[in-house]
Amino acid sequence: MTRRLLPLAIGWLLSALLLAAAFSPLPARAAEVVEITAANIESTEEGYRLATKFSFDLTRGLEDVITRGIPLYFTTEVELTRPRWYWFDEKAISASRTIRISYDVLTRQYHASASGRLQQSFVTLEDALSLVRRPSRWLIADKGALKPGEVYNVAVRMGLDVARLPKPFQVHAINSSDWRLSSDWKTFTFRAE
Repeated sequence: MTRRLLPLAIGWLLSALLLAAAFSPLPARAAEVVEITAANIESTEEGYRLATKFSFDLTRGLEDVITRGIPLYFTTEVELTRPRWYWFDEKAISASRTIRISYDVLTRQYHASASGRLQQSFVTLEDALSLVRRPSRWLIADKGALKPGEVYNVAVRMGLDVARLPKPFQVHAINSSDWRLSSDWKTFTFRAE
């Protein structure tokens, strides 16, 4: 009896595998990746500053969008948590900073501003993107925000913030892999001073 059922069971299994392969989604084109080449926290008189460096290239579609006058927003997020053995990790700091890159068609210049502050003008897109790739150290917390001597887990990531785009582009960004430009979380530890 089992000799008759074995070929039948193998046939059903092969049929199920073929159906699963036929209806599985096709692999999507890989999203553009932002690589975090350096990230560290420095203790200063004012507080704690985050220094980062990123490596990435814009897709041709994103370059076209920016040259047509639509600004792009690049957001860097940082989270500091303190591990606790008796409960969930304590979230000590959560901060974000957005750099806006835009193009003025009349003056033919690129403009970059960090979190709505001082705006700088650049002749080329590469020069404007250097502000995103190598941002200035920014204050993420005051001096008393962390407990001296404690070790904190730090997580940093950066990516294109599509939520800040005009609504028609947000819809397009959901369906297009050209708009997926982000990094994974980079983690390291920091001992507060």
